[in-house]
Amino acid sequence: MNHKYLILILTLLITRISFAQKNIKTATFKVLGACEMCKERIETAVLDHKARTAKWDAVSQLLSVSYDPAKTSEEKILKAVADAGHDNERFKAADAIYQALPACCHYQRDTGPAAAKEKHMITGVVLEETAKGKINPISNATVKSLHSSQHFVTDSTGVFRLETDLPTHIAISYVGFQSDTISVKTPEMLTIILKNSSTGDLKEVIVSSRNPSTFVSTMSILNTLNMGAKELTKAACCNLSESFETSPSVDVSYSDAVTGVKQIQLLGLSGNYTQLLTENAPETKGLTAQYGLTYIPGPWIEGIQLTKGTGSVVNGYESIAGQINVEEKKPDNSEQLLVNAYVNTMGRLEANINTAHKLNDKWSMALLTHGNYSDKKIDHNMDGFKDLPTGSQWNVINRWKYMDNNGWIVQLALKALQDKRYAGQVDFDRNQDRLTTNHYGVGIDAEQYGFTGKVGYVFPRHKYKSLGLILSATQYSNDAYYGLTQYSGKQKNLYGNLIYQSIIGTTDHKFRTGFSFSNENYNETFNQRIFKRNEIVPGAFFEYTYTASDKFTAIAGLRMDHHNQYGFITTPRLHLKYDFNPKTNLRLSGGSGFRVSNLFAENVGVFVSARKYEILNPTTTYGYGLDPEKAWNYGLNFIHHFKLNNRNGSIALDAYQTRFRNQTVADMDADPQAIRFYNLKGRSVSSSIQAELNYELLRKLDLRMAYRWLEVQTQYNQGLLDKPFTAKHRAFINLAYETRNKWKFDYTTQWLSRKRIPNTASNPADKQMDAYSPSFFQMAAQVSKQFSKQWEVYIGGENLTNYVQEYRIIDAQAPFSPYFDGSLIWGPVTGRMVYAGFRFRIP
Repeated sequence: MNHKYLILILTLLITRISFAQKNIKTATFKVLGACEMCKERIETAVLDHKARTAKWDAVSQLLSVSYDPAKTSEEKILKAVADAGHDNERFKAADAIYQALPACCHYQRDTGPAAAKEKHMITGVVLEETAKGKINPISNATVKSLHSSQHFVTDSTGVFRLETDLPTHIAISYVGFQSDTISVKTPEMLTIILKNSSTGDLKEVIVSSRNPSTFVSTMSILNTLNMGAKELTKAACCNLSESFETSPSVDVSYSDAVTGVKQIQLLGLSGNYTQLLTENAPETKGLTAQYGLTYIPGPWIEGIQLTKGTGSVVNGYESIAGQINVEEKKPDNSEQLLVNAYVNTMGRLEANINTAHKLNDKWSMALLTHGNYSDKKIDHNMDGFKDLPTGSQWNVINRWKYMDNNGWIVQLALKALQDKRYAGQVDFDRNQDRLTTNHYGVGIDAEQYGFTGKVGYVFPRHKYKSLGLILSATQYSNDAYYGLTQYSGKQKNLYGNLIYQSIIGTTDHKFRTGFSFSNENYNETFNQRIFKRNEIVPGAFFEYTYTASDKFTAIAGLRMDHHNQYGFITTPRLHLKYDFNPKTNLRLSGGSGFRVSNLFAENVGVFVSARKYEILNPTTTYGYGLDPEKAWNYGLNFIHHFKLNNRNGSIALDAYQTRFRNQTVADMDADPQAIRFYNLKGRSVSSSIQAELNYELLRKLDLRMAYRWLEVQTQYNQGLLDKPFTAKHRAFINLAYETRNKWKFDYTTQWLSRKRIPNTASNPADKQMDAYSPSFFQMAAQVSKQFSKQWEVYIGGENLTNYVQEYRIIDAQAPFSPYFDGSLIWGPVTGRMVYAGFRFRIP
């Protein structure tokens, strides 16, 4: 191209850009609001109506905007602000919209001189919490009403009295502390505590803002991903195993081609190496670890905390790859009523009913119920086997919570579950064909009962000091058959954890210490062979948190446990965090983990095969005769939060490595007709690197994009091999969009590279699988519409490309032959599935 034409084009572009910039107008308006939530709501409403910038100040009540008159106008902007619930100098919000705002957002409306309000006398006390946690009154602090000229200076006892209208907002200021405001709606006695810290923040003033659906808190020293209710509703999320479909950190796959059981992987390791907790109590472990993910319904979940790497020593020694803690809905802050109903094209019906009731100012109670049922026999690939099992599950929790103003909190929960599922050949009749060679069938009959109690006490005059006790008791049984293979397992758990928290001198030096006790009793029968063990493990722990400055913090933990069979277990862990600035954090972690494997429960997918279970070279008569598993995990996490085009985003980089000292090796390569278990002799290492980008691509269009690399290798008797069924590369994209009228659109796609398949070369040619699977894509999407605060409907689909593993069962036509194997699963076992449902809430 001639350079003269190029210069002309550039001149025209620069002229056009300059003209567009000159056409931008700025304006300032009076807009009424009360808090940070108001700020976000006002600015969001303005930006949604095509303004370029928006900034609202709570003190001055002024909104500054810049906009292009060709795209919007002052009238449209202020009308949108009023529609969001905020009076301004041109438009007044509808009363119904104003009343629907959160209580903290109820600003004082200008109703004219005829509507003069009654004056109220507000009385309160301003206190200071020292660096050592002591409470002292503050004199000469200034308390001022923002809605009048009234102000007061506290006396020698810290008391103030102020006459003003209600509701109102008062500002508290004192030398050495940052000034801030609180909302006052009733003339009750106020207690305001100022925290004496380097930042000088008012401890009792809470600044609220909307977090993304998943986030790692900049305040957390551990690399803990918080998944809230918003994230859990991006997909159907029928149970915990399906709660990670939109997370790039966790892999979800089927354990076999018949039972429909889903399993998870974290950092390239199976879910057995991730400690599962329910509100910091180990309810899902041992024999329940594989099926237990399906025992926590999605509508019961309030939030999930996913920690990569070793967790806190306070919660035990079993965390190796990570820790998942599930917070279930509490009686005092959940909906009065939640009804969720779900149906899909695979014939699954599901319903949840949650109720909560506040009995008085101290006690509250909740009842969470769940049921699912499926009786539809589907065989899309015509191999004679049902694609998914039929059966039912019934699940209930009764929760109680007590909380007073003297520092006591008590929580109690009673749980009961019954799960029955039936799988196998379509023609199997469980009343006639069970344990015969007429047809191949699978039957699983599980029951679980549990109790959890939590008691906490915070010392009123020393808020840094607390004492907590966690107690749990569970009983689980599973009677199952897989063709001619019989398995039964019974487990009883008792658990207690006493935790004391305080400081050493100042709040820069905090510690947690305490004692724990665990008694786990296992009784398994596999084809008439009996495996029993009783684990009694008392332990003690100490965890120290050091805050050197605003930039560096550290947690060093050590626990010592004594196992009745394996003796003393020492578990050291270290977590470091450095803040380059408030938006850029680096975390380092390292520590060890210890666990006892459960051979049958953790390899339940292999039951759906003719493989023999062989334990090689047992060293003791305890349990399965193998050594416990021990590993070290090291990792780093780097996160940078940024703002681009007035929209938030973050970049995260993770790198973790797990090195086993002892491991129970499950070898499916040595013999296609057997699975062999033996102690590790050599190297077993899992390395993981993940990069993730989160960004609001357009207004209310959130992008989550990630890439993960894995290398997981284990020394088998026949050599060093990659772990089977593990993709070395994974790419992930999630898009979420929400309109102003409450339509929500979610789309997830992921690509997984090839996976190694265990060796089947010694089988006849027509009963062999390739050495590696092909790479493949998976897609899922959901659309939901919220019609009101009560009603929401949703429809979605999984595996939209209808991609399935074509050769899922070896020798499916002869399930009692020595070559039958339905455990070699590397991809989806069910085709495209569409679902629909609704949620009804009474807040």
